[in-house]
Amino acid sequence: MSLVAPPSRVQRARRLEVVTVGWNAVEAGVALVSGLFAGSVALTGFGLDSATEVASALIVLSKLQAALAGRDPNEGRERRALRALAATFFALAAYLTADGIRSLVTASRPDTSPAGIAISAAALVVMPVLAYAKQVTGRRIGGPLGALVLVDAAETRLCALLAATTLGGLLAYSVAGWWWADPVAGFIVVGFALQEGWEAWHSGLCCK
Repeated sequence: MSLVAPPSRVQRARRLEVVTVGWNAVEAGVALVSGLFAGSVALTGFGLDSATEVASALIVLSKLQAALAGRDPNEGRERRALRALAATFFALAAYLTADGIRSLVTASRPDTSPAGIAISAAALVVMPVLAYAKQVTGRRIGGPLGALVLVDAAETRLCALLAATTLGGLLAYSVAGWWWADPVAGFIVVGFALQEGWEAWHSGLCCK
């Protein structure tokens, strides 16, 4: 992928991807730990999804770095990585579906998770800002490389929607005591995971 945009714009896109990797790593750690301790289907799924998003952002970052260095990325390796990433999303969807059904059947009640509420609320602020910055940068870069950044911006917006769903489920239980809201939110996470898995399997990230 040759570099036709000003390097400063590509560097900005690279910095945004570094922030994305760092934030999602923190988000995944907090959500996973608090979700497992609280027994929350939605929060655990949110954490697992954030972990897979780290891998996706790393693929985009590698392509940006290759463009800045003036070399072509390893398309075959990236395609294999994306297929493995898609399989991870599908496995996540299967796990959350089974766990959500179990929670509904047994009327399992998760514990309230202040940390989970805090991290999903923070993500609801951070991710839209990142998505907007990526969208502006991608349009300024233009060409195939800009299109790649725009694809990633759409993924970041999807993460913001996922954070809103998770936060809604956590608050519904914490405030109103609706125990079933957690597995229902988990099923919504399943929908996001399936969509992201499908997009990763057929993704333009290795074809742009």
